[in-house]
Parts: sequence; C-alpha cells; structure tokens
Amino acid sequence: MVGRLVLWDIDGTLVHTGGLGSESFYLAVADVVGEAPTERVAMSGKTDPAIVVEQLGLLGLAPDPEVLDAVLDALVRRLAEVADHLPELGCACPGVVEVLRALSAMPGVASGLLTGNLRPNAVVKLAAFGLDGLVDFDLGAYGSDDIDRNALVPIALERASKALGSVVPPEATWVVGDTPRDLECARAGGARCLLVATGNYGLEELAALGPDAALPDLTDTAAVLGLLAGAAHAAPSGAPRGDTPAASA
Repeated sequence: MVGRLVLWDIDGTLVHTGGLGSESFYLAVADVVGEAPTERVAMSGKTDPAIVVEQLGLLGLAPDPEVLDAVLDALVRRLAEVADHLPELGCACPGVVEVLRALSAMPGVASGLLTGNLRPNAVVKLAAFGLDGLVDFDLGAYGSDDIDRNALVPIALERASKALGSVVPPEATWVVGDTPRDLECARAGGARCLLVATGNYGLEELAALGPDAALPDLTDTAAVLGLLAGAAHAAPSGAPRGDTPAASA
C-alpha cells in the first residue's frame, strides 16, 4: 500500500535542457504555420499546449484545434531530434539522482510526474539524463491531459489510484516544483507542495508564497526524504501549511 505519492515537475526541478526544450517550441510553430514568433514566451510552469497557444497569439493566430494539435505533434518530433544533445547542453538538477534513487527503494512511497510537458517529451527529457527508471510514468499527469495545469492533480490522483489499486488521497501527496504555478496547482488539488529554487525563482521569493516547504535544491538527501517520505505509511499530520522545518530552509 502506498502511503505517499510524490509528483515531480520536470523543467527546472528535475532537469535543465540547456535551451533545447524551449527552442523546440519555436521550431515546431514555424514547421506548422511558416514562421515563429520573434518575441519569447515566458514558459515556466505552463503546460505545453498553453505555451503554444500563447506563441500562436503572438503571431495573431487563433488557437485552432487542428493547428494546435499539429504544432504539438511537431514539438514531439523536434525534441526527439535533439534528444542526444540534451546531456551535452543540459543537466540533472543538484541532488535529483540521489533523491529519486532513495525514494524508489522506499516501501510505501511512489514517484510520478506532474508536469506541463506532453508525456512523450517527459519521457525524452528524463531518459536523456538516466532518470526514466526512477519514476513511474503511469503515476501522474501531463500537459497532454489538460491545458490547465490546475486540473492536473485530480487527474494524477485518479490515475495513480487505478494503477496502485488503492485510493491515493491528496493529503498524502506532494507536488515538487520550482515555480509559483506548481504551488497553485498543488493547492487547487489539495496536495502539499515543496518548491525548490533550481529554476528561475529564488528561494526567498518561493518561500514567501507559503508552500509547505521551500529548499534551495535537493542536495540534502536526508532532509528531502524526511519531508517527502516521512511516515510514509500514514497520512501527513495535518500541520498548518508552511510549518514544516524545511519551509524556511
């Protein structure tokens, strides 16, 4: 029986793609509509479909479903084409490998994904850094599932409950991310949230948002495991959000 479910964001939390991930969006848009927006979209914390809609809007194009689907298909193709270069230009974030390995060996704890990436691109990014065997891709939710990131936690919980054969309640779930949107989607789904300052936001900025915990990175393996997997066979204590010792670390 799973006592804790940990749902990981990818970009800025688990890995950095060295710019190849964002560049794939602009190439995909150009593939379908003949030009890419010259203005860069702020992508942090958004789902892939939401990013494409915003890019199309910069070109004065309405988000026609057929065009959107075509761009997303092109995005999958474009990222796959540069997959071999991801380890050259990108990296796994500090402490990620050690934490994921430790969690994967813990009974009562399951790791999945809660990401704006399309599922095929999530697989490509984690495989590039040898992380694909340390999470269960069937436990979680993706930009493929809904354009609205705030809708993803309920989808992830339903999927995990079916896969694990028992109900996974939101209060036994942690969302780990690096942006305010990760916290927003965790709150929308009733889950707890750990924010790490390994993306585009600083630790003080993230901690001020009031997550359950905020850390500079994941290098203190023992502290991270104590937070995410502590009392894995029981529900969290229900302490007020932000009251965990790591919240101000």
